[in-house]
Amino acid sequence: MSTISLTTIQTNLFWEDRDANLQMFESKISGINDKTEIVILPEMFSTGFSMHPEKLAETMDGFTVNWMRTISAQKKIILTGSLIIEDKGQYFNRLIWMLPDGNFGWYDKRHLFAFAGEDKYYTGGEKRLIASVKGWKINLQVCYDLRFPVWVRQQNINTGNLDNSQKLPEYDLIIYVANWPQRRNHAWKTLLQARAIENQCYVAGVNRVGDDGNGIYHSGDSMIIDPMGEILHTKANEEDVHTIILQKDKLAEVRSKFPFWKDADNFSIEP
Repeated sequence: MSTISLTTIQTNLFWEDRDANLQMFESKISGINDKTEIVILPEMFSTGFSMHPEKLAETMDGFTVNWMRTISAQKKIILTGSLIIEDKGQYFNRLIWMLPDGNFGWYDKRHLFAFAGEDKYYTGGEKRLIASVKGWKINLQVCYDLRFPVWVRQQNINTGNLDNSQKLPEYDLIIYVANWPQRRNHAWKTLLQARAIENQCYVAGVNRVGDDGNGIYHSGDSMIIDPMGEILHTKANEEDVHTIILQKDKLAEVRSKFPFWKDADNFSIEP
């Protein structure tokens, strides 16, 4: 069974200062000594969670996407995180999944945080993105999506008329990138574990620390969680760069010993 290595970067962000943030992330990525295949940055990693897309948005051929392409190629890693993108006259909170060969995919945050006015400035996505790496299937999500379990729920492959023994889980790992405030960190920690348990998969939640430009404090609490909901790593209230190796045989063992996923309801999601 295969393994996959992840590095999570939990850090403070320079408010609405792209150049300072990219310089900081480049330094942290260069300082990773462990062998790693995927490096995960927080939500809106180049700016912080800003409602000023008109002055901060970039295009898909802009500076930050090209920076991701360069870093990914130099370090031979998959680099992911979300940033503010302008596309066809609309603004998106867009997660980029950058491969070392320069190819990339993206996921537009589906659930916009109306409590902070995100829905007034950004357009929500309509499609999930499940990436494939070394036989691992990875479901990519952004922050507030965490509160909506139906959007991320395993949809068994080969459903229809097949019996339960022929069904297969859709993915093996969920990645959430976030700017989740400390005042609601109980929900963050609880829901990350819930998503792992109910979908019988690994979960990686990567959050920022520190105060943003609105004086809102973030405690981080980034987590790596196994398919039983056990926390493999977490860190609160300080910057943290952590590399971990996930085991596919552990995942297979859990799914085989406790095949709860086979009893899940069949459903489809409408945009």
